Amino acid sequence: MSALEIALIAFAGIFGGVLLGMFLRSLLPEHHVSEDSRDVMKLGTGMIATMAALILSLLISSAKGTFDAVNNGLRQASAKIVLLDRTLARYGPETKEARDILRRSVAATIERIWPTKRSMEVAKAAKESGGFEELNQELQRLSARNEEQRRLQLRSLEIIGEISETRLLIMEHVGQSSFPMPLLVLLVCWFTIIFLSFGLLSSPNTTVFVVLFICALSAASALFLLLELDQPFGGLIRISSAPLKDALAHLGQQI
Repeated sequence: MSALEIALIAFAGIFGGVLLGMFLRSLLPEHHVSEDSRDVMKLGTGMIATMAALILSLLISSAKGTFDAVNNGLRQASAKIVLLDRTLARYGPETKEARDILRRSVAATIERIWPTKRSMEVAKAAKESGGFEELNQELQRLSARNEEQRRLQLRSLEIIGEISETRLLIMEHVGQSSFPMPLLVLLVCWFTIIFLSFGLLSSPNTTVFVVLFICALSAASALFLLLELDQPFGGLIRISSAPLKDALAHLGQQI
């Protein structure tokens, strides 16, 4: 289920609480909505609203931190990919196969994370390329002829290890959600209770109806933002593939 679908369901539940509250107000005896009863409802609603706001802010902060971490990791990995290609180019013509593997691996990674209408060449590369593991094996098979090549070989292996770690971190966030569904259901229930009390406390008229509609939409929008940030490679708010595509454009160039 997408973030937009969940947000729309949440909005329906939250605004449904408003309508239910207004309906119950018309049925309750007058003394049930007296000044003392209204004060108690306001205190209870304030307590629930405080808990909901605290948890929602913490979740959004956590999701934004994860989003930024993955985005920064992608940018760093892209820079290291270009650095690896330059290091291999300095090693000599013996690394031509390794540089071709690197290029195919980056193209396959882009196609996997940001899928488009695949061309035959990209689909074939994604199937035939063994990825960074194959590249690592290719680098280990190199026979350094002098101290400079030995240093470049060790540096290349170090860089590819760093890239592989970042790649695993990124792939873990593809299509995954870190928030358990029961927690989101609990938040929606709290918002529904809050807006139900708003319906009980307010006199039904067009102005109140419109204001509560906008408020319910705002609460659902906050949940939508939370879910979008939690899925950095899908939805409307997503990490750009530009860093990897820029790195791919620089691969294979002579230095």
